[in-house]
Amino acid sequence: MNDLGKGLDFKSRRSPVMGKGGMVATSQPLATAAGLEILGSGGTAADAAVAVAASLNVTEPTSTGIGGDCFALYFDASNGKISALNGSGRAPRMLNIERLKKEGITDLPPYHPYTITVPGACAGWFDLQERFGKLTMGQVLQPAIILSESGFPVAPITSYFWQKGAERQLSSALNGKELTINGRGPNAGEVFKNPGLARTFRTITEKGRSSFYSGEIGEAIVHIIQKAGGCLALEDLQDHRSTWDEPISTAFRGIRFWECPPNGQGLAALLALNFLNDFDLEAFEPLSTERMHLEIEAMRLSFADTRWYVADPAYSQIPLEELLSRDYARQRAKLINPERATLDQVHGVPVASSDTVYFCIVDGEGNACSFINSNYMGFGTGIVPSGWGFTLQNRGHNFSLNSLHPNALEPLKRPYHTIIPAMATREHDNSLFGVMGVMGGFMQPQGHLQVFLNLACDQMDPQSSLDLPRFCIEDGTFAGKVALEQGLPQETISGLQNMGHVINVVHGFDRALFGRGQIILRDSNSAVLTAGSDPRADGCAMTLL
Repeated sequence: MNDLGKGLDFKSRRSPVMGKGGMVATSQPLATAAGLEILGSGGTAADAAVAVAASLNVTEPTSTGIGGDCFALYFDASNGKISALNGSGRAPRMLNIERLKKEGITDLPPYHPYTITVPGACAGWFDLQERFGKLTMGQVLQPAIILSESGFPVAPITSYFWQKGAERQLSSALNGKELTINGRGPNAGEVFKNPGLARTFRTITEKGRSSFYSGEIGEAIVHIIQKAGGCLALEDLQDHRSTWDEPISTAFRGIRFWECPPNGQGLAALLALNFLNDFDLEAFEPLSTERMHLEIEAMRLSFADTRWYVADPAYSQIPLEELLSRDYARQRAKLINPERATLDQVHGVPVASSDTVYFCIVDGEGNACSFINSNYMGFGTGIVPSGWGFTLQNRGHNFSLNSLHPNALEPLKRPYHTIIPAMATREHDNSLFGVMGVMGGFMQPQGHLQVFLNLACDQMDPQSSLDLPRFCIEDGTFAGKVALEQGLPQETISGLQNMGHVINVVHGFDRALFGRGQIILRDSNSAVLTAGSDPRADGCAMTLL
């Protein structure tokens, strides 16, 4: 691949990683090493994925953990089939809009115990490993247990956000200080041990997932939530199940791009690609005003649709086939003005009559896993079941409190989910093109769109694609302010402002707004793997011999 794209004067600060024996790309080097260890022990991409997810819970609790949710796409090299795992949890059966109204809650605070949905990650790990793994859960979790018990030096970017989280959530949340050092986040290079999390991993290894959803861990979860004023009950945990869903996709420039279906927001990336399909994007440089304007406008249209239609399909009829049709894409694309920002888009009617870690793995046999795991807002609620070493998510904050909205809060319902893994295959032979993802709230479909276009339109390698400066419609709505990353040409920034976009240029650590991605591509002829890891995080991609 041409690492500069079509004459683009942008050089990656590091080379892409290449190999053949297997590849792991994560936001933490120690988690990458854990994944390689499992691959080297004969594990599959699924085994390595669970090892990495658990190790990231140890090394980057600022973003992820077993108290959150997960989603995965898995490519089975033996038959070319792609499976979608939805490991997200549901609202408590005792929680509804009427209850909030009676308590005078009209706008749910982000760290309130009512934002805690059932943590789905643990069940998701077991389901993925049981279906596609070869090793035991004990083998798979061993690297994370060692990291928890022995301790690890905290990476610089993680340290920064850990300290912010200690001030924001952990300092006031029940037992939150268990994940601090005397009330503060650890400094870069400071060793942090988490024996409580090791205890959690040992317990689920010995007693299975039931210990998390009905045993002693589950009881500790329920106790601390109810002590904090929440209403999640043990019955809610016991009834939790992951789901295996049919992935959704669209074709673009000879490549089929795959996402998990709603309640995840992967639909947003697919719609934006569809809206751009008939535009000559290759006529413009990737960082030009014209190109970025078209991408931003496609995302505005997409968010207008998805912020209405994305909801739990068990509760809302979602017209996926119609939304992803070429006729609908052409109809909606006519609303994109190539000369001017449109800030008043509304959702279409396709039928007549609805913070996070991402990593990817490809094993030596060509199986691939695109995996994402999240607490949502950093440490989630910051609430820790006493002695178990993990925080509880606040994913329920994404519910709408408008009872007429498809994503309205209801008992046992899954909320609109921002976390989305992605995957791509070649149209002509269905071979694996690559696995990729960009973490970060409503940035995720925007990141998917931008890095995929870099690959599909500009033939960049994975590392250059991830290094390229990005845009972000900040609140994930059609009228949102557009954040632009430091490093974009000034003429592009000025040009977008002149087109009517409200612009905010973002620098320094705040660049985390633009997400942190990982990409692994696979050559269909040589089986050579090429990977990149986002410079906005502490991680790396590494290959197995």
